[in-house]
Amino acid sequence: MTDSHADTRTLVLLRHAKAEQGSEGTDDAERPLSARGEADAAAAGAWLAHHDLLPDVVICSTARRTRQTWHGVAMGMAGSPPEGGPTGPRPTVRYEPGAYDAHPEELLSLVRTADSEARVVLLIAHNPGVSLLSAFLDPETADEEGLRTAELAVHRSVSAWTEWGRGGAPVAQRYTARG
Repeated sequence: MTDSHADTRTLVLLRHAKAEQGSEGTDDAERPLSARGEADAAAAGAWLAHHDLLPDVVICSTARRTRQTWHGVAMGMAGSPPEGGPTGPRPTVRYEPGAYDAHPEELLSLVRTADSEARVVLLIAHNPGVSLLSAFLDPETADEEGLRTAELAVHRSVSAWTEWGRGGAPVAQRYTARG
């Protein structure tokens, strides 16, 4: 590993996995994942483990579907074949009410509070905020339609978390569970 690589910080943006449709009178924040969403979250976790993108810090919206997405991702990381589960310390998980229905600036503010020693931060949030944050960090590769459910956008920068800003963290990798 080169010194410059050791200084790289990686932000993995994840739009929550597919949720059940809400019914009248159901609080949107309480919608659970669908069966497809559960499978896609686990697949995203396995992909993260396979690409050595195990988070040091997880920032997760408090909505039910984002918490369930994190659970599925964690299970996918732990059981990723063929090597077995990941090794190392468990991430610090922060459930943030402010990540629900947040604007990209609010999500970036949450990222900027990550421990300065953290090398990989996983942010699990909602559209449009999470997609707009990805576009803000890398306007060159912004997708008009934004992140799909359970889609990962991996951004990298050598800047400290507190210095992340517009155009300063290009997308290095993407993953979508379903084509």
